[in-house]
Amino acid sequence: MTGDSDKPGEFPYTRGIYREMYRQRLWTMRQYAGFGTAEESNRRYQYLLAQGTTGLSVAFDLPTQMGLDSDHSMAAGEVGRVGVAISSLADMEILFRGIPLENVSTSMTINSTAAILLAYYALVAGKQGADRRKLAGTVQNDILKEYIARGTYIYPPRPAMRIITDLFAWAACEMPDWNTISISGYHIREAGSTAVQELAFTFANAIAYIQAAIDSGLAVDAFAPRLSFFFNSHNGLLEEIAKFRAARRIYARLMRDRFGARDSRSMMLRFHVQTAGSTLTAQQPDVNIVRTALQAMAAVLGGAQSLHTNSRDEALGLPTEESARIALRTQQIVAYESGAANTTDPVGGSEAIERLTDEIEEGVRVYLKTIDDIGGTLRAIETGYIQSQIQDAAYRYQREVESGQRIVVGVNRFHLADSHAVAALRIDPALERAQVERLRQVRASRSQFEVDQKLSALEHAARGTANLIPPIVEAAADYATVGEISDRLRLVFGEYREP
Repeated sequence: MTGDSDKPGEFPYTRGIYREMYRQRLWTMRQYAGFGTAEESNRRYQYLLAQGTTGLSVAFDLPTQMGLDSDHSMAAGEVGRVGVAISSLADMEILFRGIPLENVSTSMTINSTAAILLAYYALVAGKQGADRRKLAGTVQNDILKEYIARGTYIYPPRPAMRIITDLFAWAACEMPDWNTISISGYHIREAGSTAVQELAFTFANAIAYIQAAIDSGLAVDAFAPRLSFFFNSHNGLLEEIAKFRAARRIYARLMRDRFGARDSRSMMLRFHVQTAGSTLTAQQPDVNIVRTALQAMAAVLGGAQSLHTNSRDEALGLPTEESARIALRTQQIVAYESGAANTTDPVGGSEAIERLTDEIEEGVRVYLKTIDDIGGTLRAIETGYIQSQIQDAAYRYQREVESGQRIVVGVNRFHLADSHAVAALRIDPALERAQVERLRQVRASRSQFEVDQKLSALEHAARGTANLIPPIVEAAADYATVGEISDRLRLVFGEYREP
């Protein structure tokens, strides 16, 4: 195809989006973390930064993800369990206490309530004296994969898409260095998809987001340079490397040929990788260190821009401090001892890698054509096509494990009668009580009249066509809670119920 090059840093970027890749700058080493209260998580972030982490990655608890305050009846027992509990700006202020946000890149894994949490983040940075236009990081903000694979949605797809495109437009002016979406294949793969399906359904979602932004009046080159992606690194070393290389090529051609992008930055696929949590086993958990190391190497050989390595104990619970440190050291060994960072695309030209890259690209092309024929991504989700494809792949994988056709060390082969136990992290129930008490204090200390005024303004904007992000930021600044802001939007948009 005209304009194609086989050189790193040149279209279609199969061999990497930068000419020098890691010889010029290593990937960002993130460790996804968050649990309990903001105080507990802040201590973990301070520890990880001291150990050499070069970027923060925030995990939020389920109530925060679902737009529920910590004292909501449905939040009981879930506060701080799978991530940090954030109910208001007060929690966010504590979460980043002592961490200068203008000097650190932060990734926030949050979707339905992404606009609210990004508003809190920008406000905290402002209180620190930082210029929000200089803040660097990513908010996941990928709602379509929630309907496909994960389930932490609130609103129906179409109003949810409005919030996302509103955030694109607002951040283009207010936070131009911020990645306003991380379109995620990670959770699609964790739900049981194949490597080809992971890319295909991720790019189908990307097409929907990009088209929605264009339809809202945004020029593609005005927002596309701030799009980022999030992929899984699974067990098949060669397949995963080829998958990342194919992804860059597919995206570059998609942006140029389908959407007419002209800015080279709009065609460069920038992506974060997390090693595959679904491959980790509760049996012989120390063996998970080896799995994670191989998956991390695949991500590096595939050219990731940032990486999180899972901890050995994640099949048992949230990572302990020791396990998180070993996971970080795994990245550091790949970076500084393996030599993998010394050559751009060191596997390029391998017959196996090049063949797999071509095969994955073709498989993705077939899926995208099918989804277009169905009527696009939203229609493919509404009819259940994408979900059923993932379910079928997951079923086939599980049958292979159960039959012994696919070997999982320590699970269906190579058992140990007395496996070494790893201490799992336990969340103190007292943390939930402390979080609820702080939330009550926040409500008691703020101006309820001001909060109500700001929430009414948000509701009015939601019933019209105005951009929703400015009234969200104003409500957040007056300490309106995640639940209060979400409830006003629920009042207008309703809640999604899976068919």
